[in-house]
Amino acid sequence: MLRSVVVRSELVKGTLRKAVRANLVRNLSVVITKRKNHHRSLLREHRPLEWQGPSVSLARRYATDYPAHTRVLLPALSPTMELGTIISWEKKEGDRLNEGDLLAEIETDKATMGFETPEEGFLAKILVAAGTKDVPIGKLVCVIVENQADVAAFKDFKDDAAAAAPAKPAAPPAPAPAVAAPTPPPAPAPPTVPPPSSAPSDRVYASPMAKRLAEQRNIRLQGTAPPPGAPAAAKAPSAPMPANVPSGAPYVDIPVTGMRGTIAKRLLQSKQTIPHYYLSIECNVDKLLKLRARFNKKLEKEKVKLSVNDFIVKAVAMASKKVPEANSAWMDSVIRQYSSVDVSVAVSTDRGLLTPIVFGADSKGVIDISKIVKGLAAKAREGKLQPQEFQGGTISVSNLGMFGVDNFCAIVNPPQSCILAVGTTQKRLIADESEKGFRQAEFMTFTISCDHRVVDGAVGAQWLKWLRSFIEDPETMIL
Repeated sequence: MLRSVVVRSELVKGTLRKAVRANLVRNLSVVITKRKNHHRSLLREHRPLEWQGPSVSLARRYATDYPAHTRVLLPALSPTMELGTIISWEKKEGDRLNEGDLLAEIETDKATMGFETPEEGFLAKILVAAGTKDVPIGKLVCVIVENQADVAAFKDFKDDAAAAAPAKPAAPPAPAPAVAAPTPPPAPAPPTVPPPSSAPSDRVYASPMAKRLAEQRNIRLQGTAPPPGAPAAAKAPSAPMPANVPSGAPYVDIPVTGMRGTIAKRLLQSKQTIPHYYLSIECNVDKLLKLRARFNKKLEKEKVKLSVNDFIVKAVAMASKKVPEANSAWMDSVIRQYSSVDVSVAVSTDRGLLTPIVFGADSKGVIDISKIVKGLAAKAREGKLQPQEFQGGTISVSNLGMFGVDNFCAIVNPPQSCILAVGTTQKRLIADESEKGFRQAEFMTFTISCDHRVVDGAVGAQWLKWLRSFIEDPETMIL
């Protein structure tokens, strides 16, 4: 009897242990699943708004005819980048690579950026030569190996997609039809078989977001078949696109750069989707010009020279603190109102317009703003701005006064809601209490472009009222 009771209790204990263990495993798996789903939902919510930085795609190969190697694919160095230009390679084939070394310089749609070595090893093969333009994201650009002795094995290495291309012409038994131009009927027959195997095409037919997600998960999108209306052979005509213009022609075709194409897309999107309206005022800048001259004289030994635009950037930031609705962005389901004023300053470069950002301009002095703007403008013209230096911002300033423009209406820089357009100074006669009864004064015209979904007309007028008070009495900006 006692033995049966002991055996029965042991069985009960074992059953209880199994039940508890199973329950713990089940609860743990539920928690992990919830966390994964929560993380994925966060990625879906925030990815369109905030870029997490460049992610380098690496694909390691072992089961091939070559030694173990790492294939480095062209990464997205900015959230809007779809194509890149290899400006130069800073390493040669056979060179040792340390993680973090500058491997190449790549021109994106916005700037020229350094591409750092993703991992240690030796550069075995460069597959995209320096100077190559319009290289798609995800294209194999180089191969890295762990051992220097393996470098020689990659002397004649070619990309898988490129290597597959020569095999295709060998498949058709009769090469004669390919030469004969007047026989289009046979051509449609083979395409029904090749479409699935048209992997040699380097182009990836997917949205930019899909490409970024694929890169982060190391999923190769290459090999996607092109649409029926765009056969692989259609890529050939794209090479000789820059056709020679005959001498004496009444025009010149200038190729659209990646940066110019991106600017065109964003401006078109802004004018088509944002309901613009415009408000203008004239401000007396006599006090501002006198204050600027006094400060510049005082700062002469420090080699600091303040510009009128530096004071305007500060005034824009202060007005935005007074009327925070102008320092907001339309996010479809919500209006995001920012606590810090990050002023994007339009800078003209040889390659197009860039908007480097003065972060926290509301909490900075005019001297700091001046130094930051000058440094960012120099980097913008040299093509050395980093993405975090020009992507974002909460409100923009575009000043064409130095070009003699009296006034103009700027286009809102999405997802921002406002941009201030600044004209040149003009002399006017105004009433005065002097013996003459008038005096000469300097005026500037300011025009704000607003997104009516976020900033109503009365709000825009209130913002301009504060701007005028800071411009006409600039010493109040320190209060």
